[in-house]
Amino acid sequence: MVNTLFLPEIREMLETDNQQELAEFCSALNPGRTAEFMEGLTATEAWAVLRHADPVRRAEIFNHFQDGCQLEILEHEPPAELAELITELAADDRVDLLQELSEERVAEILPLLPAADRRDILRLKSHPEGTAGALMTSEVAKLSERLTIREALEELTWQGENWETIYYIYVVDDDNVLRGVVSGRKIISSLARPNQRLCDLMETDVIAVQVSDDQESVAEKVERYDLLAIPVVDAGRHLLGIITHDDVIDVLREELTEDAQRIAAVNPFDESYLRINVFTLTSKRGPWLGILFFTALLTTFALRGYDEELARFEWLVLFIPLIISCGGNSGSQAATLVITALNSGDVKLADWLAVLLRELMMGLMLGVFLATLGFGAAWVLAPSPWAAAVLPITLMGVVLAGCLAGSILPLMFKRLGLDPALMSTPFVTGIIDILGLVIYFSVAKLMLSD
Repeated sequence: MVNTLFLPEIREMLETDNQQELAEFCSALNPGRTAEFMEGLTATEAWAVLRHADPVRRAEIFNHFQDGCQLEILEHEPPAELAELITELAADDRVDLLQELSEERVAEILPLLPAADRRDILRLKSHPEGTAGALMTSEVAKLSERLTIREALEELTWQGENWETIYYIYVVDDDNVLRGVVSGRKIISSLARPNQRLCDLMETDVIAVQVSDDQESVAEKVERYDLLAIPVVDAGRHLLGIITHDDVIDVLREELTEDAQRIAAVNPFDESYLRINVFTLTSKRGPWLGILFFTALLTTFALRGYDEELARFEWLVLFIPLIISCGGNSGSQAATLVITALNSGDVKLADWLAVLLRELMMGLMLGVFLATLGFGAAWVLAPSPWAAAVLPITLMGVVLAGCLAGSILPLMFKRLGLDPALMSTPFVTGIIDILGLVIYFSVAKLMLSD
């Protein structure tokens, strides 16, 4: 929800061009709070306010704006002013923003940046999207292994403000090859030995990722080893940059959102739900709905194959929705659990047998539970106790089939190198619907035939 508490005052300051109060507003609060109070402003108004902040503060506040507002500012405000802003942004953040802009706009802004920043942006943009290289920042805290503790502290004093984080300080040799890592705390605690060299203080077992590694594997490593940042290296182990925990959080959020959309049978999209074009969103949902439509149509054709049984035992129709529901729900549960376990790394492909055995056991237990409930309902509506037994036997088979199919299909997709979330729960439900009807009428035909 937009915080409108200060909007009238901000607009009044803009109308009267009260530069002193606007500058005070930009500097008095935490940058995140300042951005929050500006959420109701248009992009033009927001930029007019930011003009009264110093360049560093301006970048800090801008970082907290919504993506749509940031892009609108970058598309329409004067290139010279934007170049000053982009220079103050973190290396990875500015690359992400520039990749969202039109090529014409980027061509207007890039020549106005300092040469070093321009080269850094072009280098980072060259890495494929979704890789560690595209995610990293080049603002890495690194020191030569030959420095002493005293020299390292002097270097930190001079360069520290240009680094994204100094939780970890990476130690490199003369060729920029990663040799080790040392924490800022460890350097400070070693002040009693100011002439000790970093090569004697550092830890040499450094967890790193290759520049071409997929961002999901990067996030998995950061989570597994509980890191605040992870270095990015090339094949020769030259230090190229780091990926910080806040970027990893963004990756995890992005991957979870993408998986949730796929599980719901929607092609993933990056834009905000309220900002994405309605026609684009429709195109994201339509293809899967079409596939599911034809899957459901197969259910209709499956019913046509049992016209004789339906004509002889009309009461069977009463339980078709129950059969479809129980099978689909059990399959959806299994698919969701296996997909999330695969994505979190809790389950590997090598665990397929353990997964199947667990789902087999759960399918039997859940089947017995639902069959007991179903037999009570069938006893009332079926013409005889023997006929009533059709429903619990069917429920046993359908729930078991749902659990097994819901677990097998995501594992199969993973084995084929595809995203398990593509085997979305509606798709699993459609498959189980057909299986459920086949099982139901096969049991009925076997038990009720003269």
